[in-house]
Amino acid sequence: MPYVSIRVAGTLTRTQKKNIARGVTDVLVRETGKPEDSILIFIDEEQRENIASGGRLLDEPN
Repeated sequence: MPYVSIRVAGTLTRTQKKNIARGVTDVLVRETGKPEDSILIFIDEEQRENIASGGRLLDEPN
């Protein structure tokens, strides 16, 4: 059973999540030949204050 974990900084709309799930599922079905109902996708929305890049938290102004 393939599973995919997607982590994003901030939040997504329900429509964005549905579109991401559909697109990722379509690629995995095409590339792995696995049935679509065997694919699990986890979308984690992370607060920008909990993610750092280049030594700075993402919620800090430049």
